[in-house]
Amino acid sequence: MSTAIAPPDSNSLLTPSVRKTNFSARWSSVENRRDFIGMLARAIPPTVLLLLVVTIWETVCRVMEIPHYLVPMPSVIATAAWSEIGVVSSAFIVTLTTSLVAFTVSLISGVLVAILLSSSRIIERAVYPYVIVLQAMPSVAIAPLIIIWFGVSPTAVVIIATIMAFFPVLTNTLIGLRSTDKNLQELYKLLNASKFQSLVRLRLPAALPYIVTGIKLCGVMAVVGVIVGEYVSGIGSGNAGLGFLIIRFGIRLEVPEMFAAGLACAFLGIIFNFLVSKLSRLLLGKWHESEMTESS
Repeated sequence: MSTAIAPPDSNSLLTPSVRKTNFSARWSSVENRRDFIGMLARAIPPTVLLLLVVTIWETVCRVMEIPHYLVPMPSVIATAAWSEIGVVSSAFIVTLTTSLVAFTVSLISGVLVAILLSSSRIIERAVYPYVIVLQAMPSVAIAPLIIIWFGVSPTAVVIIATIMAFFPVLTNTLIGLRSTDKNLQELYKLLNASKFQSLVRLRLPAALPYIVTGIKLCGVMAVVGVIVGEYVSGIGSGNAGLGFLIIRFGIRLEVPEMFAAGLACAFLGIIFNFLVSKLSRLLLGKWHESEMTESS
């Protein structure tokens, strides 16, 4: 009497390391699906709200017959944006490039100045009041002076935006450097660590959440500063940004085109916020509670 022998299970022929690898791959795919579902869950509420607002806006403008030169309908704004897509896209790239330059300069200079001020109480007491005075001055009042000194150029726009975006990075970084655990600082002193070692290995990592907060504010202020600089300087021709487009459309009373340029400015701010949020998650996602809570 013959007995049928069942073929061995394919998983039983695999070594433990291979089975572990397959399990990790399946687990990774599950995590990816879970992240995708979480992303959709976060995107659905603002999308629904946007559709609701646009629908109400369009309906009210049609029912009340509001003139386009006062409050244009979203459909009219979309048509105007499509007709001026080349001009708006070119201006968007100019403003984006200038904002990235101003953001980078503000970030680097803000962190460096904060490190300098935190190194000595005397230096902080001598310099910090003038930093506050510079920040307290309205940007609209400073912008014409910078344009007079540096001319109508992208350099003047970058300086205006840098002045506006510099202060949040400086303030938050300085607070973070001053908030380092005193016990850990004493431990580093007992270990004969130099000031540079304490700065790089202790104080800067401890101040990282504060620096990220300053970076988030810096991104927004850099975009606002660039648009203000373009608006005040009136740079046209090939260097025209979104701020100049708003002026040009306003002079011509092309209100739908003005709305299109304003929406492009808002979209630019969204891009900066998205990039800074990704940077924040990259820097803090593994250990800080704020980003760990969001990713969980």
